[in-house]
Amino acid sequence: MRMCSIASGSSGNCIYVGSGNTHLLVDTGISRKRIEEGLRELDIKGEELDGILITHEHSDHIQGLGVFSRKYEIPVYATPGTIEGIRNCSTLGRMPGGLLHPIHTDEPFVLGEMTVKPFAISHDANEPSGYRLECGGKSAAVATDLGKYDEYTVEYLRGLDAVLLEANHDIHMLEVGGYPYYLKQRILGDRGHLSNELSGRLLCDILHDNLKHIILGHLSKENNYARLAYETVKLEVTLADNDYRGEDLDMFVASRDAVSDIITV
Repeated sequence: MRMCSIASGSSGNCIYVGSGNTHLLVDTGISRKRIEEGLRELDIKGEELDGILITHEHSDHIQGLGVFSRKYEIPVYATPGTIEGIRNCSTLGRMPGGLLHPIHTDEPFVLGEMTVKPFAISHDANEPSGYRLECGGKSAAVATDLGKYDEYTVEYLRGLDAVLLEANHDIHMLEVGGYPYYLKQRILGDRGHLSNELSGRLLCDILHDNLKHIILGHLSKENNYARLAYETVKLEVTLADNDYRGEDLDMFVASRDAVSDIITV
């Protein structure tokens, strides 16, 4: 099972998760050209994809979906609310008939060799979801755009081998930055985004000996930077009441512009 961030950040998100014979994307929030370039680095052709999982209908998660799906006719899986949002997004253009497949949170389904487990997330979109993916006894998850998390979230992220976890903003940078008040409140609210500190606390709740690979993603361009996110999450783990230390984690920050290292579990 492999996992790789093709792009992750507030300006665009696209994550690859696959196995020997099954290839999936989680979100297509970058251009078709950038998606193709990222797949090329993984030695995968667009037509070899088995499905696209969409977390929600915001543009940084679906920007390239129309052009990409028209070219390759890859099945798209999303909750009914997200599908409605996709259909109402005028910038995507016409979506090919029959490509949009409704799925439901808490109802696992199978794509090739992969079992996909969608779970509800707290974000200001129609019906957003994260995804846990399992294959051959291994598991990985994509959990971003979380305004808050609770025991339900933690349960879906327990026992993972790899995770891409949101570390969107530094609270102080956001509070003193140039965003208008309403936008600051949205980001800080229960349907906004996880701060670096909350990302670290969530990570503490799901850490176990076999969680070998941690990617921090969906960083804000204006209210965060990679070193700060990394050090803050690491410090939260070190200071928490557990047996782990931040410096012992295999953790890195996904780039908004470059393909990450390939994680193999």
